[in-house]
Amino acid sequence: MKEDVVPNATYDEQLGWFVPDNRSGSLYLSESPPLPLNPWDVVLCVSGTIISCENAIVVAIIFYTPAFRTPMFLLIGSLATADLLAGLGLIFHFAFVYCIQSQVVNLLTVGLLVCSFTASVGSLLAITIDRYLSLYNALTYYSERTVTRTYIMLLLTWGVSICFGVLPVLGWNCLEDQASCSIVTPLTKNNLIILSISFFMIFAMMLQLYVQICKIVCRHAQQIALQRHFLATSHYVTTRKGISTLAVILGTFASCWLPFAIYCLLGDYTYPALYTYVTVLPATYNSMINPVIYAFRNQEIQKVLWTICCSCISPTMPFRSRSPSDV
Repeated sequence: MKEDVVPNATYDEQLGWFVPDNRSGSLYLSESPPLPLNPWDVVLCVSGTIISCENAIVVAIIFYTPAFRTPMFLLIGSLATADLLAGLGLIFHFAFVYCIQSQVVNLLTVGLLVCSFTASVGSLLAITIDRYLSLYNALTYYSERTVTRTYIMLLLTWGVSICFGVLPVLGWNCLEDQASCSIVTPLTKNNLIILSISFFMIFAMMLQLYVQICKIVCRHAQQIALQRHFLATSHYVTTRKGISTLAVILGTFASCWLPFAIYCLLGDYTYPALYTYVTVLPATYNSMINPVIYAFRNQEIQKVLWTICCSCISPTMPFRSRSPSDV
């Protein structure tokens, strides 16, 4: 019996460590037995490894390429950094759960995951806003105001994300009150509800921006049709490409995150852990898909990758400044 290994404590299958009973506050984590390996945790760890490798490449390319200092690439770099931290968080969570069974370490890991995934979703919203403004204010997009606005969005995104991440570490957790636990221990039910509602608000804003972008594209298409003999259709083609990309992004984002967000509102700690794994795994895949959609499809990043891997293109090749709708 696991209860006999640690005196005055009971082993909690969901928390993954021993919790003291009502008669004693002592906790002997060092004597806890090794946990059996969960295949779902292995899958999450492998996913975290792939996510980390993909996004580390994107972060390195943007950081070491001076031409990638534009607002568009800063936002893509923010997204890649958040997804990189999310991948590392999944790896750390696996290592610490099965190697270091500590409440403090577990809280730090969960805080890192909450912060990184929140920053990832926030960066997606910031990129959507940037793309909308690049079409709505096309003539004034390349100005100092755009740079200032980009830095403000980055500060807000990471500031809010860090606040959400430190809440479990500062005490807003369910370690001492299991009845308040959510489907993701040690986060409380209220904490996860706030995160889920925030997600739905961000998704609604992205959907609204997508509708507005579609209206702008339709208006551009009408103007080009009226002046076909005077204006080339290349602008419409590139704009339509951006809309198609945004549609893919929005669909991928919804299919990855909606199941988990809905389950966060409906489920609690009494539900089988299998349901949590089945819904959280697609959410992690969003961080795996983001580099493909945002970075590796970009022609400038492709040129750098070819330069590094195959030396097929001169490193001094000039880069053409592109608008977010070109990505």
